[in-house]
Amino acid sequence: MKTSIFKLLLISFLFLGWANVSAQMIKTPAPARAKGQKDVLRLATAPIPTVRIAFIGLGMRGPGAVERMTHIPGVEIVALCDMLETNTKSANEILTKAGLPKAKEFFGDENAWRKVTALPNVDLVYVATDWKNHAKIGVQAMKDGKNVAIEVPGAMTMEEIWDLVNTSEKTRKHCMQLENCVYDFFELTTLNMVQQGLFGEILHAEGSYIHGLQPFWGEYWNNWRMDYNKKHRGDIYPTHGMGPACQALNIHRGDKMNYLVSMDTKAVGNPAYIKEKSGIEVKDFRNGDHTMTMIRTEKGKTIQIQHDVTSPRPYSRMYQVSGTKGFANKYPVEGYALDSKAIGSDIAPNHENLSAHKFVPEDVKKALMEKYKHPIVKGIEEKAKKVGGHGGMDFIMDYRLIYCLQNGLPLDMDVYDLAEWSCLVPLTEISLDNNSTPVEIPDFTRGGWNKLKGLEFSK
Repeated sequence: MKTSIFKLLLISFLFLGWANVSAQMIKTPAPARAKGQKDVLRLATAPIPTVRIAFIGLGMRGPGAVERMTHIPGVEIVALCDMLETNTKSANEILTKAGLPKAKEFFGDENAWRKVTALPNVDLVYVATDWKNHAKIGVQAMKDGKNVAIEVPGAMTMEEIWDLVNTSEKTRKHCMQLENCVYDFFELTTLNMVQQGLFGEILHAEGSYIHGLQPFWGEYWNNWRMDYNKKHRGDIYPTHGMGPACQALNIHRGDKMNYLVSMDTKAVGNPAYIKEKSGIEVKDFRNGDHTMTMIRTEKGKTIQIQHDVTSPRPYSRMYQVSGTKGFANKYPVEGYALDSKAIGSDIAPNHENLSAHKFVPEDVKKALMEKYKHPIVKGIEEKAKKVGGHGGMDFIMDYRLIYCLQNGLPLDMDVYDLAEWSCLVPLTEISLDNNSTPVEIPDFTRGGWNKLKGLEFSK
């Protein structure tokens, strides 16, 4: 009798605990889809044999993108735009060195980009400005009839995110976030293993952006990135970790994120850096040194994301995928741990001796990565490594974008990926400012999250 009462009390406690969490959860409203507006899941547009590109933002990331595009057939760079004339002219020199015609130049005016999006001879606007300008340029470009590719994060507020989603749906134009980390060779290979069922059912994924930026703060024009950290709290740069994690879990392709909870440390490193460099003591610095965010999905999966740009730690995107039959880890050591039955004698003759309690030997890992090399890498791997861009993943990202546009295929990443991965920027701030209260993550597909059955790359 006592045991039954105890079980009843325990069940009641757990139920009331969840009910209390649900009641305390901060709701995030999702605007209704406008009448006649449809989702852009697997959006495909008419083929564009020669993709005419306009670049806006030629500071840190833009010039590299211009250079990479010179190596892709069927690309015409028609416009270059930046606040600084020197940046625009330097980018044009890249074209000259590649034996290509110079592009039309725009510079010197905060609104010069509006002239670029209005150009009639542009198919794709490639946005690599500071964060605060990403979304508004993307929205206007689509309204002006252009497809758009936007550097990360694609948007910084919920209003900006919904503006991009709605504009893409209304105009039927592509809006892709330029998340290069999903094209890293380890992440792509692991994703193929996931899709082939090698790890069983994926239950948990982790990602991060841990990168001490002290040596690089001065490279940001007008110090805009440090300024954003000073004024805002939360995971303000989440997409490098979110992208690969969400792809492994089929977010909005069979599952969706329901809510998040964030915690952070106090701010120490960046205020100390500012004082050291300028002598100014900043007492109202908002962003903590380290932020941790936990996410739960509709299907009962979890995601952990971390952000740290000030601690003296080795660079890490974490990237871990944990399934019922196996595990993948990228940082600090790349490795796979698998059930011996999942490996097979074709990979390891003595596979019966392998244990999922430790990483497989290096020769087995190499054999696995060769066997499960992602199909989109085959044929362009060597060129990607030669052209470069974070080891080649930037080139694969650009190549895939152009390939899909040229062939009228759905892009690998859509506007809902942009929304889901970027929404941590505003939503983690809400959670932290409310004592780590759970915050609802809206369904940006507005009911379409379960229409697709897994992530599908165009071929």
